[in-house]
Amino acid sequence: MMRFDPFRDFDRLAGEVFGTARTPSPMPMDCLRTGDTFVVRFDMPGIDVESLDVAAENGTLTVRGERRRNDPEDASYLVSERPAGRYSRQLVLGDGLDVEAITADYRDGVLTLTIPVAERAKPRRIEVTRGRDAALESHEGHKMISGQASDDRVPATAGAAR
Repeated sequence: MMRFDPFRDFDRLAGEVFGTARTPSPMPMDCLRTGDTFVVRFDMPGIDVESLDVAAENGTLTVRGERRRNDPEDASYLVSERPAGRYSRQLVLGDGLDVEAITADYRDGVLTLTIPVAERAKPRRIEVTRGRDAALESHEGHKMISGQASDDRVPATAGAAR
Protein backbone atom coordinates (compact mmCIF):
# COMPACT_ATOMS: atom_id res chain seq x y z
CA MET A 1 0.00 0.00 0.00
CA MET A 2 1.41 3.39 -1.00
CA ARG A 3 0.67 6.57 0.91
CA PHE A 4 0.98 10.03 -0.50
CA ASP A 5 2.90 12.37 1.79
CA PRO A 6 3.48 15.75 0.12
CA PHE A 7 5.85 16.86 2.89
CA ARG A 8 8.12 13.85 2.43
CA ASP A 9 8.32 14.53 -1.29
CA PHE A 10 8.95 18.23 -0.63
CA ASP A 11 11.74 17.37 1.82
CA ARG A 12 13.27 14.98 -0.71
CA LEU A 13 13.10 17.60 -3.48
CA ALA A 14 14.57 20.32 -1.24
CA GLY A 15 17.36 17.95 -0.22
CA GLU A 16 18.22 17.23 -3.83
CA VAL A 17 18.14 20.90 -4.85
CA PHE A 18 20.01 22.30 -1.84
CA GLY A 19 22.25 19.33 -1.16
CA THR A 20 21.04 18.73 2.39
CA ALA A 21 20.21 15.07 1.80
CA ARG A 22 23.86 14.21 1.30
CA THR A 23 25.20 16.29 4.20
CA PRO A 24 26.11 14.05 7.12
CA SER A 25 24.12 14.69 10.26
CA PRO A 26 25.92 15.12 13.56
CA MET A 27 26.70 12.02 15.58
CA PRO A 28 23.92 11.28 18.07
CA MET A 29 25.36 11.25 21.57
CA ASP A 30 24.46 10.25 25.13
CA CYS A 31 26.38 11.54 28.15
CA LEU A 32 25.87 10.23 31.66
CA ARG A 33 27.62 10.26 35.01
CA THR A 34 28.08 7.15 37.07
CA GLY A 35 29.96 7.63 40.32
CA ASP A 36 33.21 9.46 39.61
CA THR A 37 33.12 8.82 35.86
CA PHE A 38 31.43 10.40 32.86
CA VAL A 39 30.49 8.10 29.99
CA VAL A 40 29.89 9.53 26.51
CA ARG A 41 28.50 7.31 23.74
CA PHE A 42 28.42 8.29 20.07
CA ASP A 43 26.39 6.41 17.45
CA MET A 44 28.79 5.97 14.55
CA PRO A 45 27.63 2.95 12.54
CA GLY A 46 29.72 1.98 9.56
CA ILE A 47 32.71 4.07 10.60
CA ASP A 48 36.04 2.40 9.95
CA VAL A 49 37.91 2.22 13.26
CA GLU A 50 41.08 3.33 11.45
CA SER A 51 39.42 6.65 10.58
CA LEU A 52 38.44 7.42 14.19
CA ASP A 53 40.34 10.24 15.88
CA VAL A 54 39.71 11.29 19.48
CA ALA A 55 41.74 14.20 20.83
CA ALA A 56 41.64 16.47 23.87
CA GLU A 57 43.28 19.88 23.64
CA ASN A 58 42.80 23.10 25.61
CA GLY A 59 39.67 21.84 27.38
CA THR A 60 38.01 20.64 24.16
CA LEU A 61 37.38 17.00 23.26
CA THR A 62 37.14 16.40 19.51
CA VAL A 63 35.78 13.19 17.95
CA ARG A 64 36.23 12.60 14.21
CA GLY A 65 35.44 9.71 11.92
CA GLU A 66 34.67 8.94 8.31
CA ARG A 67 32.22 6.62 6.61
CA ARG A 68 33.15 5.77 3.04
CA ARG A 69 30.99 4.30 0.33
CA ASN A 70 32.34 1.17 -1.31
CA ASP A 71 30.05 1.04 -4.32
CA PRO A 72 30.75 -0.32 -7.78
CA GLU A 73 31.53 2.43 -10.31
CA ASP A 74 28.43 1.69 -12.41
CA ALA A 75 26.06 1.84 -9.39
CA SER A 76 23.18 4.28 -9.50
CA TYR A 77 21.19 4.94 -6.37
CA LEU A 78 17.43 4.63 -6.25
CA VAL A 79 17.38 5.61 -2.56
CA SER A 80 20.28 7.11 -0.61
CA GLU A 81 19.49 7.60 3.08
CA ARG A 82 22.78 6.52 4.63
CA PRO A 83 25.08 9.52 4.51
CA ALA A 84 28.77 9.08 3.90
CA GLY A 85 31.57 11.50 4.60
CA ARG A 86 33.40 12.99 7.54
CA TYR A 87 31.83 13.38 10.96
CA SER A 88 33.09 15.66 13.70
CA ARG A 89 31.83 16.67 17.13
CA GLN A 90 33.39 18.77 19.88
CA LEU A 91 32.66 18.87 23.61
CA VAL A 92 33.97 21.38 26.12
CA LEU A 93 35.56 19.66 29.10
CA GLY A 94 35.51 21.15 32.59
CA ASP A 95 38.63 21.62 34.71
CA GLY A 96 37.56 18.87 37.09
CA LEU A 97 38.08 16.03 34.59
CA ASP A 98 41.16 13.82 34.27
CA VAL A 99 41.92 14.33 30.57
CA GLU A 100 45.03 12.13 30.76
CA ALA A 101 42.93 9.10 31.77
CA ILE A 102 40.24 9.21 29.02
CA THR A 103 39.68 5.83 27.38
CA ALA A 104 37.92 5.09 24.08
CA ASP A 105 36.28 1.86 22.89
CA TYR A 106 34.53 1.30 19.54
CA ARG A 107 32.20 -1.67 19.33
CA ASP A 108 29.09 -2.46 17.26
CA GLY A 109 28.98 1.05 15.78
CA VAL A 110 29.13 2.83 19.14
CA LEU A 111 32.15 4.83 20.30
CA THR A 112 32.26 4.90 24.12
CA LEU A 113 34.48 7.40 25.91
CA THR A 114 35.11 7.06 29.64
CA ILE A 115 36.19 10.29 31.33
CA PRO A 116 37.10 10.08 35.03
CA VAL A 117 36.69 12.98 37.44
CA ALA A 118 40.09 14.30 38.53
CA GLU A 119 41.16 13.46 42.09
CA ARG A 120 41.41 17.15 42.96
CA ALA A 121 37.75 17.68 41.96
CA LYS A 122 36.29 14.81 43.96
CA PRO A 123 34.40 15.73 47.12
CA ARG A 124 36.32 15.18 50.31
CA ARG A 125 35.28 14.84 53.92
CA ILE A 126 37.13 17.18 56.22
CA GLU A 127 37.76 15.88 59.72
CA VAL A 128 36.54 18.19 62.44
CA THR A 129 38.75 18.26 65.53
CA ARG A 130 38.25 19.95 68.85
CA GLY A 131 40.92 22.42 69.81
CA ARG A 132 42.70 25.52 68.68
CA ASP A 133 44.91 24.53 65.74
CA ALA A 134 44.75 27.82 63.85
CA ALA A 135 44.47 31.39 65.05
CA LEU A 136 41.44 33.51 64.17
CA GLU A 137 41.90 37.24 64.25
CA SER A 138 39.34 40.00 63.86
CA HIS A 139 39.70 42.06 60.70
CA GLU A 140 37.18 44.89 60.39
CA GLY A 141 34.31 42.85 61.75
CA HIS A 142 35.29 39.65 59.88
CA LYS A 143 37.15 36.63 61.10
CA MET A 144 40.42 36.05 59.31
CA ILE A 145 42.48 32.87 59.24
CA SER A 146 46.08 33.89 59.85
CA GLY A 147 47.77 30.49 59.56
CA GLN A 148 49.79 31.13 62.71
CA ALA A 149 49.37 29.52 66.12
CA SER A 150 47.11 31.33 68.56
CA ASP A 151 48.72 33.21 71.42
CA ASP A 152 46.27 34.78 73.88
CA ARG A 153 49.03 36.33 75.94
CA VAL A 154 49.60 40.08 75.78
CA PRO A 155 53.20 40.90 74.86
CA ALA A 156 55.26 42.25 77.77
CA THR A 157 56.11 45.44 75.88
CA ALA A 158 52.42 46.23 75.30
CA GLY A 159 51.65 46.14 79.02
CA ALA A 160 54.66 48.32 79.85
CA ALA A 161 53.67 51.05 77.43
CA ARG A 162 50.42 51.78 79.25
